[in-house]
Amino acid sequence: MQRILTLLCCLLLAVGFAQNKRAETLKISLPLSKVSERAVWTEVELPLHSVPAPDITSEYWTNSVYNPYKGVPVKFPLKISFEDSTYASPISRKKVVTSRYGWRWGRAHQGIDIDLITGDSLFAMFDGVVRMAVYNGGLGHAVVIRHYNGLETTYAHMSRYAVKANDSVRKGQYIGKGGRSGNARGSHLHLVVSYKGQYIHPDYLFEFDDTNKVHGKELFVMRPWTKAYYYSSRRLPKIDLITSEEKLAEFEDREKRLYIVKKGDTLSRISRRNNVTIEALCKSNSIKRNSVLRVGQKLIIEP
Repeated sequence: MQRILTLLCCLLLAVGFAQNKRAETLKISLPLSKVSERAVWTEVELPLHSVPAPDITSEYWTNSVYNPYKGVPVKFPLKISFEDSTYASPISRKKVVTSRYGWRWGRAHQGIDIDLITGDSLFAMFDGVVRMAVYNGGLGHAVVIRHYNGLETTYAHMSRYAVKANDSVRKGQYIGKGGRSGNARGSHLHLVVSYKGQYIHPDYLFEFDDTNKVHGKELFVMRPWTKAYYYSSRRLPKIDLITSEEKLAEFEDREKRLYIVKKGDTLSRISRRNNVTIEALCKSNSIKRNSVLRVGQKLIIEP
């Protein structure tokens, strides 16, 4: 019996963390040859007791309003924690990003576009609860999932749902099929990531390659990463991650840079040299795209 108990402890240590955190029991098949020739058990089933998942439907929960946090004051930085070091890919094929979060065609593109073929399966990136599964104007058929860390992911331009509002979903669970419904130029997944109503640049949180990597167990999101006009949808920005209180303090101590306008400077040239968009320069300095720049004029370059 002592040998059996020892083996069970070893097996639990080896596989315990890989089990479903909300499962009620854990089944273990016993390798009888290593326990006892007289053993009669082939499998044991042990009860599991885990901390219940937080109730993420108790506040600002609606099945009909896309952004239920509208008008709610937001304090930066946003602190987002992840239990997993990877996410489940929302598509089964290789991820090809066709358009990123940023300024596009004179307006804010507040998500990331991933190429697919109509009918391709879509999957939930993390555990959570479906807040919406409805047709929503430009987004077309869309599923919005709120995850247990407060993050919400939106899967837009779908052709079919496999879930409905208030369904609990697991990481990697099939949620429907991709398509080109709504305002879509060709079939693709428009993936939106938000936290308490603030759209976040997806590339700040996740690596969109075959690693499916989450950039940190704890990430601090500053205001610039929630403003699409700071970025171009045609290129991947420089990612300066804030993954600790120490790095946060360093960032907050960093003052806004000032650029002194030189002879021959244009907004286009200044934006290229400082890796910011023209829209960001205009917003930060309360000027227009056709404003005349003066030599010696000081422009704020947001960090």
